Amino acid sequence: MRREIYTEDHEAFRETIRAFIESEIVPVYDEWLENGIVPRDFYLKIGELGVFGIEVPEEYGGAGVDSYKYEAVLTEEMARAGVSLGGSAAHIPLCLPYLLKHANEEQKKRWLPGMASGETMFAIAMTEPGTGSDLAGMRTTAKLSEDGSHYVLNGAKTFITGGVNADRVIVCARTSAPSETDRRFGITLLVVDTKSEGYAVGRKLDKLGLRTSDTAELSFTDVKVPVEDLLGEENQGFYYLGQHLPRERLSIAVGAYAQGAAAIRFAKEYTQERQVFGKPVAAFQNTKFELAACKAKVDAMEAVVDRALEAYDKNELTAADAASAKLFCTEAAADVIDRCLQLHGGYGYMNEYPIARLYADNRVNRIYGGTSEVMRSIIAKDMGL
Repeated sequence: MRREIYTEDHEAFRETIRAFIESEIVPVYDEWLENGIVPRDFYLKIGELGVFGIEVPEEYGGAGVDSYKYEAVLTEEMARAGVSLGGSAAHIPLCLPYLLKHANEEQKKRWLPGMASGETMFAIAMTEPGTGSDLAGMRTTAKLSEDGSHYVLNGAKTFITGGVNADRVIVCARTSAPSETDRRFGITLLVVDTKSEGYAVGRKLDKLGLRTSDTAELSFTDVKVPVEDLLGEENQGFYYLGQHLPRERLSIAVGAYAQGAAAIRFAKEYTQERQVFGKPVAAFQNTKFELAACKAKVDAMEAVVDRALEAYDKNELTAADAASAKLFCTEAAADVIDRCLQLHGGYGYMNEYPIARLYADNRVNRIYGGTSEVMRSIIAKDMGL
């Protein structure tokens, strides 16, 4: 079926991105995998290409396009090529909406131009050791100084995507104790300069997949954060997170769909080339049926993703809608990728083949951005259960 969500402009962007990936990323990707990180300077190339600035308003150096679809095209093309832009997955998809909605004019002038150019890379720090999905249980604190000029930040965060390369991190911290009726009250967002004294990047975590993503532990020891770097209002941080988590979950759904589609591409190419018992693996009925079943699932994922993308651009994507899209696409993609790996036989288990890396990369989709179990809870609550 022909997709109808993309225009000629989107497809022109797709061609540009595909050519850029082939010329600038594929030749060096094995080096990125070995080092476990995308070189910091490479993000300047992405900025020069205009990718980071698509959704940034024109007055701050961007293109001012109010749509997530270009980001979706980028995600699809990265998956198709079996590559990743590492920790920058948090830079625009996760962090930009917070600045657009909650930053004041002075802050936007300070941060958005560098965000668009790749000179100032952003990450967001929510999760803490021992809290997982229970964001209201965070213990990192930010106490206002007696003269009211700065906050003193103390605590630790973990699983922070882009944490090594980040220049600024949106840190969630407690500025007040929870209220008696609402344990989510009291969380505040601070945009922390990573060069601040007392700010430290701990381990770059050794992950099963997403090997080029610099996922890190962060610690804060009496870090002074100027009040000018408070994002939005004090004590309202949890509610801001709730407003923007649907976009994060949409991005994961899009990524899962794109990975599923890429897995079919890899499996089809491999089985057409691989000879067994004197004929291509693709000639066997089992292979045809497996790939056909996978194609049907990817078609269903595509329909879910396209509907969610349209809803998001119309400001109609609800938390339950996003949870449903994430749940379905991540669970379906896991099955598709597993079946496509099986069609590779023993070679599917070798990291030199993109299907193996895809298998490992995909697994976290059912964990981060809210686990599948949390997604089921959100959907059930929306159903009145």
